Amino acid sequence: MFSGGDYEEVRRWLANFALSHAKRESLRVEAIIEADGPNEGERYGVRLRLGDRIVPPPGTEPLVLGYAEVRDQRGSMAWGQALAERVRALARQFATQAQSPAPPAASRR
Repeated sequence: MFSGGDYEEVRRWLANFALSHAKRESLRVEAIIEADGPNEGERYGVRLRLGDRIVPPPGTEPLVLGYAEVRDQRGSMAWGQALAERVRALARQFATQAQSPAPPAASRR
């Protein structure tokens, strides 16, 4: 397996990894990797988007992964399997949201 890489290379790997595992739950899901800002070079934030819905929603903490952790562990099958399950669990939240009952319609008079 492989490990190592600079921040941008590891970001690309993480984006592809998150996307491929999220799409196992829904082919329309897209991965968002937050790699800029005050934590650039230190950590990544992972969110998933389906249409106009995003999980975890903006304004809340994303799935946070340290650069060093991803760089050093991306070659580990056990670590990759655990991360894949975390990503797939995020993707399943879209299905849960879709199955939630709609708010009651306003009564017509």
